[in-house]
Amino acid sequence: MLSTRHLLVSVGALALSGCMNLAPVYDRPEPPIPAELPGDQPGVAFDDLLAWEQVFLAPQLRELIGLSLQENRDLRVAASSIEIARAQYGLSRSALLPTVSASGSLVEGGRFDTNGPNNSSFRDSAIAQIGITGYELDFFGRVSNLSESAFQSYLATIEGERAARIAVIASVAELYIRLATDRELLELANDTVEAQSSSLNLTTELFNAGVATELDTRRASASVESARAQAAQYEAQIQQDLNALRLVVGSRLPDMTETSAELLPSPVVLEFPASAPSELLLNRPDVLAAERQLIAANANIGAARAALFPSITLTGRAGYTSSDLEDFFNSDVAGWSFGPSIDLPIFDAGARQARITVSEAQKQQAIAQYEVAIQTAFQETADALAVAETIDKRLSALETFAEDTRVTLELSQERFTVGVDDYLSVLDAQRQDYSARQQLILARRDRALNAVALYRALGAAPASDPEAVIETNE
Repeated sequence: MLSTRHLLVSVGALALSGCMNLAPVYDRPEPPIPAELPGDQPGVAFDDLLAWEQVFLAPQLRELIGLSLQENRDLRVAASSIEIARAQYGLSRSALLPTVSASGSLVEGGRFDTNGPNNSSFRDSAIAQIGITGYELDFFGRVSNLSESAFQSYLATIEGERAARIAVIASVAELYIRLATDRELLELANDTVEAQSSSLNLTTELFNAGVATELDTRRASASVESARAQAAQYEAQIQQDLNALRLVVGSRLPDMTETSAELLPSPVVLEFPASAPSELLLNRPDVLAAERQLIAANANIGAARAALFPSITLTGRAGYTSSDLEDFFNSDVAGWSFGPSIDLPIFDAGARQARITVSEAQKQQAIAQYEVAIQTAFQETADALAVAETIDKRLSALETFAEDTRVTLELSQERFTVGVDDYLSVLDAQRQDYSARQQLILARRDRALNAVALYRALGAAPASDPEAVIETNE
């Protein structure tokens, strides 16, 4: 009895004293990007990711974003993935503690022939016991590393859900901007139809008066029909924009969504950064998710290495057994059993070593994926900043261009009316004016979309579930 107690105490002391962790010490890879984000334009310096409320200020757009965060089905799928990963982590963490179970049985029996020899098989019996089965003493960190891997995968799933929220927010903003753009293009096409219809009426009158030719009338009519065709095209695009918004938002759109979508004033307000360290990109959810997967792969190496060493499991139970149900707990038949077992690997044809090789290769793969995520984040940010450096110059030039073509059109119409020029000069001026105004609308769209692109690159999203963060098991 004394030696058994000493064994139990020794095993317990070893279990409580901790285990040897065979996983490599994690060292974050050096980011394969420049130390600073590109850009020399004036702006604001910031050292944190952007909240979407800072960027999207149009009330109707904010309402749509709020709805999408509640109703978008892709976000619901991502939320379900978090719950699955959390449950899987719970399963792996449970292996760190012993599983205790209680069991009992009751049998009532009797004999048909009381004169025969005594037979215990037909007596009353009762058993009650509590036991621990198959608890592995984690001396070499196999169980703890598997738990750490599951925990990091769970955290990666959370970051993936946050990245999905950023994508949904940006998609809603992009579709809203495209809807506003198509509405302005439709208005421009309708204005052109109206203006050119007036020119067609004037040309027809001049033709009837013998001043204009049939060629002028045909040209004017063709210009009107071309504008009508474009207007019909934009009407269809507006309906497609609304359909896409319904899909991304995930519910019925609020009233006045179509009529409230405008490019001026801009629904997106964003001050571009004058300077920012590239380390800011390491806080992006997709980059954090890639790093979590890398840490998980690092922990899997420790679990694979631990499989080379012996594993010790404990099984034990204690309880009562009695044939007298009325005086069960006063019975003298009570006891316990304890049985540690050891598994010592001797020969497995290289299977354990192959698992280590696989886990090490998976870590190298995770490192490459992490570095790609950082490089992609840098490219997306750099592209948005590159457009930001030139978009104001483009807008200024197009505003002057649109004003020049408007004046040219007015002068050409006056010269045609007094008979100095034919209608071909008016038609050419109308085309230039229409093209200039169209390009100006598209440039305003591109500026707003570029602000959304910068939010995609440097944006943050609120967590969907503000529960307390589960502490790591160190």
